[in-house]
Amino acid sequence: MAPAMCDLVLLLLAAGQSRRMRGEDKLLQEVEAMPLLRRQALAALDTGVPVLVALPPGGSELAARRRAALDGLEITEVAVADADKGMGHSLAAAARAAPEGAGLIVLNADMPGIGATELQALITARGTAPERIWRGADSAGRAGHPVLFPARLRPELAGLTGDRGAKALIAREGAILVPLPGDAATLDLDTPEDWAAFRARGTG
Repeated sequence: MAPAMCDLVLLLLAAGQSRRMRGEDKLLQEVEAMPLLRRQALAALDTGVPVLVALPPGGSELAARRRAALDGLEITEVAVADADKGMGHSLAAAARAAPEGAGLIVLNADMPGIGATELQALITARGTAPERIWRGADSAGRAGHPVLFPARLRPELAGLTGDRGAKALIAREGAILVPLPGDAATLDLDTPEDWAAFRARGTG
């Protein structure tokens, strides 16, 4: 499915190699009885915004497993040929695939604290200053995800490289923080230990 014409598109970044999981795929760990990747894609779709999912290059076993987790969902897949070079490449590939003129919500797929409610909070806040960057923050005021970029920054996002994502762009432009509950904006799960701690909280 091609993304519909819309003034906002959500980019779900799921092209990383999951190397710190020591042989497991963090995006296929189950949360609420389904793979995390599928759960996050469903949350994104619940906003009503078109969803693009950045995935590893086609043909790899990793890509096949992640595509299977997304089976049947009305998303647009974006294969990132150079995903192993860092998040910047994944973000750039997804931004290039987005329609011109659309603002971009960026969400890393390994953040189980972010659901449709948190995404909608940024979408709603955007209405007061659509040309600014909006960013989720946890209850301690620490900036995290998701991040909503105005359409005017899409060309710069499309040219990103390396592993720092859009950090330099955000530092230059500044971001308006949107408070989200607890540690939703900053909780990401990269290692088996992260997952064990997450489950010990009685979550997932």
